[in-house]
Amino acid sequence: MEEKSTKTKYTRKKKNTSETVNALTEAQKIAFAPFTFQIVAALLEFGLLQSLNESKKTRQQLAEACNISKYAVDTLFDAAVCIGLVRENPDLTYSNTKLAEAFLFDEMTRVNFNFVRDICCIGVTELTQSLRENKPLGLQKHYFDSPTIYQVLTKLNDKMIKSWCEFDHHYSDDCFDEILRIIFEEKTKVLCDIGGNTGKFERACLNFDKDCTIVMLDLPENIAETQKNFNTERCKFVGANILSDEKLSITPHPDTFLMSQFLDCFSKEQVLFILNKIADASDENTRIFILEPFIDNQLFEGAAYALAHISLYFTCMANGCSKMYKETEMREIIEQSKLKIKKTYYNIGKYDYTFLECRKK
Repeated sequence: MEEKSTKTKYTRKKKNTSETVNALTEAQKIAFAPFTFQIVAALLEFGLLQSLNESKKTRQQLAEACNISKYAVDTLFDAAVCIGLVRENPDLTYSNTKLAEAFLFDEMTRVNFNFVRDICCIGVTELTQSLRENKPLGLQKHYFDSPTIYQVLTKLNDKMIKSWCEFDHHYSDDCFDEILRIIFEEKTKVLCDIGGNTGKFERACLNFDKDCTIVMLDLPENIAETQKNFNTERCKFVGANILSDEKLSITPHPDTFLMSQFLDCFSKEQVLFILNKIADASDENTRIFILEPFIDNQLFEGAAYALAHISLYFTCMANGCSKMYKETEMREIIEQSKLKIKKTYYNIGKYDYTFLECRKK
């Protein structure tokens, strides 16, 4: 029997989209953002986007290819279409969009996503209280009772430390060749890398100049781990907390200091303390270099967006007090210190780092 309708179907006419309607749409994206993130994680974990990269498929074909239920595919794909990750074709198959390809093939997106998933996802729930107390409560409540994440990096599980290191290295590593050329324009006998982390810059420096000695200064816990992988007299190690009241005592004495993506790990007050401490260990000929990806110097909106959000990692997971800085903020701190900026190098590397060369006032 033919179905009969007893009511006239009412279709609301779509009027011109107003600013308010657009704002409400964006508000829903924020409201459901945690689910959006986990949808992407699930699509990648199940291999659904990878499967579509091989060939377009129906939902049933995806369920069979990825060995998951049709319900799982239906639930994820209803949302994935709304997000713009996949598109439905006229023949009811699906294809990846450019957005999906970013998660599959763009290294920056992969690194950022894994970092947030493995390091920040749980801890960020403590953001509000972390801001109130200036403590990394995401770290302290869910992982380790440590004042900062840096003292316990070696205690993170393998998945976490892999994501953390990939994130930490991905951006600044791209700058090494360029900043080494700048540093070694002048004769450099002893270069001290403050916050050397895993020693990747140390290796690059040793390969770049065969006569230079490099000194890596970092927390004793990190030095003990990194030192195991070096076997050369040209690389010296100093385990120390840069925030201690003790004067910098480095042998051999550096003629050049480098802080690569280091000062963003500290509050403004701490940055000022560190700069003055380095100034006290320098003379008028000592060069002090600062490498940072300042928010206000980014060419692309997505880069500035990412940096502003990375500040929240510092709040709830790293130390509770630092952030990614703007160049204007860093210049204000340097002006208050015993240092002065001699030269500024812009657009270092593909992520628009800024390289500041400073001297003692």
